[in-house]
Amino acid sequence: MNLKIFVLAIFFSCVSFAQEDTKSIIDSIKFHLINSNKNTLDIKLRLKNAKQAKKLSEQYDLDSLKLKSYLELSKIYFDNKKNLKLNIDYNNALLLKDNHKALKIAIGINDSLSLADINKNLGYYYYDISIDSAYYYNNKAEKLYTNLKDNYATALVLLDIALLQRNDKDYAGSEITSITGISLLDQLDESDEVVRYKSYFYNNLGIIFKELSQFDESIKYNLKAIQLKKQLKGNNDVLIDNQINNLANVYKSSKNYDLAIKYYNEIFENKKLIAERPGFYAVVLDNYAHTRFLSKNYEQLPGLFLKALKICDSIQDSYKTIVINQHLAKYYKFKNQKDSAKYYAYRAKDISYPNYTDDLLESYSVLAEVEDDSIAVKYYNEYIKLNDSLIKKERATRNKFTRIQYETDKIEKENIKISRERMWLLITSIVLIISSFLIYIVIHQRNKNKELKFIQKQQEANEEIYNLMLNQNESVEEARTLEKKRISQELHDGVLGRLFGTRLSLDSLNMGTTVDAINTRSQYINELKTIEQDIRKVSHDLNTDFVSGSGFVDIINTLVETQTGVYKLKYKINHDGSINWDEIPNKSKIHIYRIIQETLHNIYKHANANTVKISFKLKNNVICLSIKDDGSGFDVNKTKSGIGLKNINSRIKEINATLNINSEKSNGTTIKINIPI
Repeated sequence: MNLKIFVLAIFFSCVSFAQEDTKSIIDSIKFHLINSNKNTLDIKLRLKNAKQAKKLSEQYDLDSLKLKSYLELSKIYFDNKKNLKLNIDYNNALLLKDNHKALKIAIGINDSLSLADINKNLGYYYYDISIDSAYYYNNKAEKLYTNLKDNYATALVLLDIALLQRNDKDYAGSEITSITGISLLDQLDESDEVVRYKSYFYNNLGIIFKELSQFDESIKYNLKAIQLKKQLKGNNDVLIDNQINNLANVYKSSKNYDLAIKYYNEIFENKKLIAERPGFYAVVLDNYAHTRFLSKNYEQLPGLFLKALKICDSIQDSYKTIVINQHLAKYYKFKNQKDSAKYYAYRAKDISYPNYTDDLLESYSVLAEVEDDSIAVKYYNEYIKLNDSLIKKERATRNKFTRIQYETDKIEKENIKISRERMWLLITSIVLIISSFLIYIVIHQRNKNKELKFIQKQQEANEEIYNLMLNQNESVEEARTLEKKRISQELHDGVLGRLFGTRLSLDSLNMGTTVDAINTRSQYINELKTIEQDIRKVSHDLNTDFVSGSGFVDIINTLVETQTGVYKLKYKINHDGSINWDEIPNKSKIHIYRIIQETLHNIYKHANANTVKISFKLKNNVICLSIKDDGSGFDVNKTKSGIGLKNINSRIKEINATLNINSEKSNGTTIKINIPI
């Protein structure tokens, strides 16, 4: 007993220690996850904690914690991606691998929120790699967040989708997606982050309408974006300056050069800009110089262009120099300094090729302007070729992706009256349509029921008439039989008796000895014997019921004779005399009668026949009825069963018979029915 207690104590102790050990591991993983999520910590320390959480959760196969670890690592990766100065030990391959692991786990445990987050991460990952994949994962994430009713997360994903659509020049789709995202954010409290993402959407709309040359709309959205960015907490000069530059560019494109210059100068008021953001300063400086050139204010030109170019070269940002080189080429073309114009035009082309197709297209256009004769034609053709290629690509992209169409709450509020009227009109129309349909069904069903009842009553009446015919025929047969018996008895008991008496008298007179008397009497006696035999034969034949069972055959003969006469058909009937119809149930005979009647009607109606042959044979206690015509025939497999054939099949089932129809076009039809006795 003590040994058992000792063993149990050891067992429960082990279980307890195991539970405590598992709990400590889970607590350790959670501790690392908490630290990995602290934005106050150095990003490399956050990464270290996340990787440790991943290692422990994978080691002990804890799915929910593995999932959290993968998501934390993805978050750190994207936080690091925004800050290009950092370099962490977690690359694209690991991110992709961990997210696909997370995807399997989330599907396995049916975690919709994690599934949405993972698809969003994969959308971020593919944003600069594969547009198709980015669309795919972002659309999946958007649907999941929508089902979870997470408006904020849905809006963030919609922003990425809108940017993808804009980059693919699907401006209509990007506009709809942006407005949908704004409507979702409008439903939330105006936190700093909500306001920030609203400004991003308005900025995107400003860019879209600028590209569409709808400058008034673009200015409106840019001003809205600036207003929102100025509401944000903290120092947001970078965001505001970027937005003011976008607004100034719209004014430049709309040829409102004075306002454009005003906003560029507003940016230059920040004296620290050139030191803090030299690349952006160079871009604004180039835009400012280009605006002065377009407004025919050539003072300080080309010095401003060259200064912007020098700044970009100093920070080794070759991409930003493409547009500056293009502007310089156009300026020198205007100044008729062809060598300088060509130099900067070719420089813009060389930097653009092959990665920046839109800039390359503009470079070809500039070269076509600054070059001479055949070389100008060459670059003009290159421009046309590339432009056609880009247009085809844009069309393919627009056709490739399903446009996301949502209505915003603001539009719904503005059109709520119209929407209600349309809704009620739709409801009324649906009710009327459904009501009309139901009324039609009821009336149609009633008419059908009446028709079925009429057919049923007609069948009952026909069967009753047929039964009366059979009964009447039986009565006639019975009367005939009685009359035959009466005549037979009369002949036998009356006439034969008297003849027999006469014969006896003649026999008694036969005692005469004369030859003539003897011969005469013998002659009369023999004749009387002959008459007696004939009368006996007639009496016997009359007394034999030789027409027994012939009543149904007569009815069938009458039916066929009557119907073929009406239908103008030739007919031939063969009856097997071995069939004793008196032993066949009336039910079977009624159905046989009706089947023949219906078949003759079908032959007249569909077959275009001249002759019909009907035969009855008895084989192995089975009546074999065959009805054959020489009509046009039909395809048995393709022809639908009509009411007549359905009635025949119904009667066949009633008497447990079998039906076989053989028919070929132009070769007539044969119907064979086997009726078990």
